Amino acid sequence: MSSRYPMPMPYGWFHVSYSDELQSGQAKPIHYFGKEMVLFRTESGEVSCLDAYCPHMGAHLGHGIHEFMGKGGEVSGEDIVCPFHGWKFNTEGFCTDVPYAKNIPPKVKDNQCIPKYHVCERNQSIFVWYHPDSSVEPLWDVESIEEAQFDNEEWGEIENHCKKIRTHIQDIAENGADPAHFMYVHGTAHIPDVQDAEFGKYSRRVELTSKMNTPRGLVDGKIAFCNFGAGQTVTYFSGICDTVLLGLITPIDQEYVEVNFGFIQKKVDGKVPTGGVNAAIKADILKQLDEDTPIWENKIYRPLPILCDGDGPIAKFRRWYATYYADYDESKAGGDVPLKNVG
Repeated sequence: MSSRYPMPMPYGWFHVSYSDELQSGQAKPIHYFGKEMVLFRTESGEVSCLDAYCPHMGAHLGHGIHEFMGKGGEVSGEDIVCPFHGWKFNTEGFCTDVPYAKNIPPKVKDNQCIPKYHVCERNQSIFVWYHPDSSVEPLWDVESIEEAQFDNEEWGEIENHCKKIRTHIQDIAENGADPAHFMYVHGTAHIPDVQDAEFGKYSRRVELTSKMNTPRGLVDGKIAFCNFGAGQTVTYFSGICDTVLLGLITPIDQEYVEVNFGFIQKKVDGKVPTGGVNAAIKADILKQLDEDTPIWENKIYRPLPILCDGDGPIAKFRRWYATYYADYDESKAGGDVPLKNVG
């Protein structure tokens, strides 16, 4: 909860790295969900995410020394190595070696001494499961996105753009349920029409049609938003050039989120066209992100918004998104002045 948003951080699977950003034998510090963690890949290729601090004397496992200075932590075989005294820990958070001691201390021997986070590597991304109650196991799997598979030869490589924004993650996800803002914030020729909206337990799909400005003039375009959990949105653009946008949004803490926009475009004659409409659609989406940012960073959250008949399925979206809060009741959130007292 922050001063502008009554909601806590949602739970679910969240992107913490692209797969190619973590090589075998590499470890790096990461900070999400208000927590310090260390992400590492063993020599055999297994990925693990542990609490950052060594149980021995509290050193951060993601900040190495000597040849690892500024390059992350040290990985030896299948273990991460503490830079302070050389203690080793496996991917499950168990101590495997204290190199200068005859015996591993009984308190840590055969006991998980560093908290571990569930990890899923899919769609060329590494996801971590976050829940405020660490005993809660993952409630669903990370959705596999066909266009994001490394061996999909019909689509190009992921082109990522990363941005840190001072807002709550729900506000960013809510954009897809708010078609009216496209005309006033982004200057679209028309307010997109909501054609269909489906809400599942852990997924949501909304289809919009809209007139889009392109180098070829005004074109009829189709946009399909698919949410999987609280932090993964896949947007399909068709009618101009086939483009998939992976919107991977992760809470950093109660004040900030990290937004990763990964573009994948369909190949034509074996390669992704450069320039023209392909470049224009990416530039326009990134421009829209920049246009949204000052709104998000300076607004407050209205638990009881005054909606009109031209608004999209905002109320329905919020009821769906509330699934991802372990302890939050919108009706008791407060923060709005009752309508009868306005004026």
